[in-house]
Amino acid sequence: MKWLLSGWTVAISILLLTTLRVADPTPLQSLRSQTFDALQQLDVKKESNEVVIINIGEKSLQQWGQWAWPRQNIAQLISDLRSKNAGIIGLTIMFPETDRFGGDAVLSSWMSENGVVLSQTPSGRGIKSTGPHIGTATIGPVSATDYLLTWPNLVTNIDILEKSAAGIGVVASEPQADNQTRTYPLAVAVEGNIYPSFAIEMLRVYTGKPSYILKTSEIGIKEFAVPPFDPIVTSGRGSAYIRFNNIFEEHEYVQASELPDLGGKFVIVGVSAEGVANPVPTPVGNIYPQYIQAHMLQNFIDGSNITRSELSAVYELLCALLSMILVALAIYKLPIWAGLFTTVSIVGAIAYSTVHFYTANLYLFDATFPAIATFLIFTQASFNNFWVQFKLRQEIQKQFAGYASPTVVRMLQDNPDLIKQGMKKEVSICFSDLRGFTPLGESFGDDVQGLTKMMNEYMDAITQPILDADGMVIKYIGDASMHIHNAPMDDPDHPKSAVQTGLLMLRAVEKFNDKIVKEGRPPVGMGAGINTGLGYIGEMGSTARHSYDILGDAVSTAARIESKCKEYGCLLLVGGDTYKHTKSDFFYLKVDDLQVKGKSVGIEIYTVLDIKRTKYVKGKQLHAQMHKHYRNQDFNKAIKLCNQLSKTFDGKMKDYYAMWIERCEFQLTQDLPKDWNGIFIATGK
Repeated sequence: MKWLLSGWTVAISILLLTTLRVADPTPLQSLRSQTFDALQQLDVKKESNEVVIINIGEKSLQQWGQWAWPRQNIAQLISDLRSKNAGIIGLTIMFPETDRFGGDAVLSSWMSENGVVLSQTPSGRGIKSTGPHIGTATIGPVSATDYLLTWPNLVTNIDILEKSAAGIGVVASEPQADNQTRTYPLAVAVEGNIYPSFAIEMLRVYTGKPSYILKTSEIGIKEFAVPPFDPIVTSGRGSAYIRFNNIFEEHEYVQASELPDLGGKFVIVGVSAEGVANPVPTPVGNIYPQYIQAHMLQNFIDGSNITRSELSAVYELLCALLSMILVALAIYKLPIWAGLFTTVSIVGAIAYSTVHFYTANLYLFDATFPAIATFLIFTQASFNNFWVQFKLRQEIQKQFAGYASPTVVRMLQDNPDLIKQGMKKEVSICFSDLRGFTPLGESFGDDVQGLTKMMNEYMDAITQPILDADGMVIKYIGDASMHIHNAPMDDPDHPKSAVQTGLLMLRAVEKFNDKIVKEGRPPVGMGAGINTGLGYIGEMGSTARHSYDILGDAVSTAARIESKCKEYGCLLLVGGDTYKHTKSDFFYLKVDDLQVKGKSVGIEIYTVLDIKRTKYVKGKQLHAQMHKHYRNQDFNKAIKLCNQLSKTFDGKMKDYYAMWIERCEFQLTQDLPKDWNGIFIATGK
């Protein structure tokens, strides 16, 4: 599960999405095409000033009879158009069979005199064209016929008409997977020969040029040109996108008198009668073939052709790849809101670029795949991150629920780096140890479960004050415990918090004893040692087993202070640094100047009594005098004061003064060195 939700899955998804774009399946092509359609629908429409459409519609058939018309009627149409100053005339209708009324010669004559462009249709069946074949000047490293759309043959017009035509162009649709016509081949290949499209041929006839210019590159067709018009950028197969942004002057042919002056414009004639002509699906709706040719011709004249570079797919793939990587990094490295902002910004930038490229440069850039891929990676990475964070919060809850307060646990859940990264910080450390376990254990005999339950109750009792103060229990060691204040949660008054917590732990032990004594169990005691200093805090251990822990000299000092509780007969001992921060908050008595193992200098240790300060002011003064006599080697006076003080402080320090009497009596037997300073050197831990 962890592997499934790791960053590797995102990397694999990025690779799969990249592969998907390279494969470019039909659904992806369709989605991309629909995006381009939306751009076309947003395109600003303009009136065409160069192209007129003449339709043979319902009224035309009422006037001239049912379709197909005799060739004389077509000749009359051409005559009427010429009389209205038509420019180059193009017929998108075909004449593949001889006229049954014998009008082919008449039509041929009118065509040769009036510069008419005929159309042909590629087909798997048909005949070879006998009309004027226009050569193509190919420039580039590859043969154009290797890349152009190829058909075996053409459906052509009868010979007499093709020979009299000023030009012949191919009407060849290139519908896509959804049957929409968005692009059009500017030329096709038939038996190794190149045939231009109908609109291109009309343009060539207008210029009077004897040939075309076709440029190739290593990956296919690059440009198609009819000088002096601007070259048309094509796809690798020689196709161009149709820009459906024109509004054409259109008329239904009935008679010449109903036609306006055509002003020398290009005229494209086609059938629009219902049931005769079949409209073609396009991004702007179903339109008749003559309209497609008109759009193409106007695009060529304006030089406003839609461009899609042969390297567009590569650019889009790189864009998608970069976007996915950036989003994945943002999700894993930044807060969720920043990752979302990054994703929205990237997708917005892609969408804006797509619209901008089209409106400013008529350049088609596929926003769909980069945007969808980016969103998918965002979704996956966000889910992965959410799930990982959720599991991490659960693990933190499980790990620290019994060791820290709910407030601290929530803080660690919100900032897990506090665990992982570690810190160097001043803290107050407290070690506690149970006294009297042996008699308690013996009272249970073989009832191990009962003893275990009672020990758990004891640990619960002394732990609750720690949690209430937002301290952190570092570990339980048998019947001992270790906790800290000021980490991971900040506590500016951590020395005071530590001492208060120590006192509350002692009270908790008293209440615990009240309970177990009623049950017939022997009471227990607790000794605690507190020290303040720098510690190195964080998750420590091996890869397989680790825990939140603290290291440092202050920690070992706290442990050694706690170990002296029994020796000094005190319940709670604190180090000098803790005392300095809290001396005005509690009633302290100095216990000793102690040189513990690993220390070259002595440390001051104090005990704190949970009694009123004003009650034993005089006793505290005598206590200080006792220590002064001891340091001055006036041991008899020190012993006298100890006997007097043992009855002071409600007897809580009786064992302590007995220990001092014993120590003074021992010193009286010793030949002390001149540099003796009264510091007790601990020989144990």
